[in-house]
Parts: sequence; C-alpha cells; structure tokens
Amino acid sequence: MTCTVGVSRDFLGEDGRNLWGDIGLGRLEQAGVRWEYLPRDVPAFEPADLAPYSAVIFAAPAVTESSFADGVPRPLLLARFGVGYDTVALDACTARDVAVTITPDGARRPVATAALTLLLSVLHRSVTKDRLVREGRWAERALHMGRGLTGATVGLVGVGNTGAEFVRLLAPFGVTVLGHDPFCPPERAAELGVRLVDADALAADSDAVVVMAALTPETFHLVGERFLARMRPDAVLVNVARGPLVDEDALVAALRDGLIAGAGLDVFESEPPTSGIERLPNVTLAPHSLAWTSEMSLGNGSSCVDAVLAVARGEAPRFVVNRAVLERPSFLARLENGR
Repeated sequence: MTCTVGVSRDFLGEDGRNLWGDIGLGRLEQAGVRWEYLPRDVPAFEPADLAPYSAVIFAAPAVTESSFADGVPRPLLLARFGVGYDTVALDACTARDVAVTITPDGARRPVATAALTLLLSVLHRSVTKDRLVREGRWAERALHMGRGLTGATVGLVGVGNTGAEFVRLLAPFGVTVLGHDPFCPPERAAELGVRLVDADALAADSDAVVVMAALTPETFHLVGERFLARMRPDAVLVNVARGPLVDEDALVAALRDGLIAGAGLDVFESEPPTSGIERLPNVTLAPHSLAWTSEMSLGNGSSCVDAVLAVARGEAPRFVVNRAVLERPSFLARLENGR
C-alpha cells in the first residue's frame, strides 16, 4: 500500500533536531515509505492533524474522542512511542478502525534497568551522600548508612513484561520476589520465581516495593494510605510506572512521618510535582526520564517502525493494545486496502 507516515512534532527540539536521536526512521526511507513531522505541536490530536497520514508515530499528544470526526480521514495506525497509553481513548480508536500499538520490546530493558538504578540509589542513600560531599559534610558519612539489596524481599506491583525483566535483573542479588498482579498467570509467576500475593501481604512483607503496573481505573491510587500504613518503617517504595498509581499526598505524609524509610520516583501525579515531595530529604527523584537512553530511543523507535511497515504490507502489527479492532471486518478491509 502507499503509506505516508506522520511523526508528532514533540520529538523535535528548538534546533529542529530529534531530541531522541536515532529512532530508526531511516528504515522507513529504505522501505520506500514517505514520512514527515507533523506541521504543529499539539497537546491532543485534532482530526486535521491526523487526516493526511496512513500511520502516525507519536509520543506526547493525547488521542481523544475529538481526535476523530465523521467524514475526515483517519490513520490506520497510531504507533505510541512508549508503553503507556492512558492518554489514548482506545474505544474511540477501535470504533474508527484505528489500531494503537505500544513498544514493550523497546522499553522493557531500559525501564527495568531504571527501576533497579533507582532502587539501589534509594537503598544506598546516594542523594544524601552526594549532598554530604558538595556541602563539605564528609565527617557525617557514618550517620547515613545504606542498606544492601542482597537477600531482601522485593514486592513487585505489576508482573508484566517490564516486571519480568526486572525480576531477571534482580537474580544476582538472591532476593525473594513477591508479586501482586491479578492478570499474571500463576504458571508464569512460578517460572519467574515470583510468589503471587494480595496487595496487603505484599506491602507488609516487602523490604522494597517497586511499582510497574499499568494505570487503569482499577489501579488508580493502588498504593494509598492503607497500603503505605502496612509497609515496614524501614521499607522503601519505587515507582517507575505512572504517577497516579501512588497517592502522592499519602506518600508525602508517610515519608514525613517515618511510616516508610524512603522512596524513589521517576513519575508523579502531577508533572512537574506539586505535592511538596521534592522538598523531602528521604526521596530520590527523576523527571520521568530515568529510562531515557539511546537504547530505549532506538528500541522504541524501531518497534514503531516495525508496526508501520507491517501495516504497509497489509499485515496486523504486533503489540496492538485495542485488540478488539483486529476482529472488526471493517478494520481488516482497511488494512487490506491500505486505508
């Protein structure tokens, strides 16, 4: 099929270069697929933004019900550069015969590595120790002893693709891994060496809790006042998934009152954060970018390009999140006809 691909303009810096570096778009050119950056940067797509393209690779813009309109052409594919899709109205996309893909193969290892980095940083109190050096407080170093990960119990909220990769990275530390994920088959958990438990048990029995679940109405504030109150006073919390999985006001109170020992966050309920968590001394923070590496850029981009090229061949792409669209005869007809 003849395929014109749009790439959302939020990829570009002020100098006109791609902020993410090489994301594999050269493969589109090699396949004879024309691509271009969208003319404008928008917080949410409007019908006119999407109309010229057979497929759109995007990062930040939201996809809403208003992104589509009767009588206005729409893409066959929206390829999300990343794994989160809570800003995408999946039902609206399915009703319009638009497939939405994500990039678990590109993000899995970088996000898992970021989670381990953040966990070790919190346990070793690296931010505090950095401050001791910068502020000339070297003599205080013995007052800020860290904790080892070896032999600890790590509780994982969400045992999906990234969670499984994180478990593999933990293997050399000889940890016990608990998991809370109602969608994880017991046999898969057993294969990974993860013991599935309910949220209360995970909170109470873990030395460290790492949040890696998807954000859904069911997981909103899953880690809230009740969960935090059940954690040990010397336990720590790490979140590399989505900010609203954690009730940030409750977390601030727990950290301030000593209910838990520390936290590491790469995501926040409001970004930048407004809860005051950035003023607490027992947190390690990153601006929702700890996993942003050349490895992730190329991995996510290549996954998006794979999806585009599949559609260009008239094939259903991998990693479609609105799976129902693949059973719609009208979508399959669009896929066969290239539009």
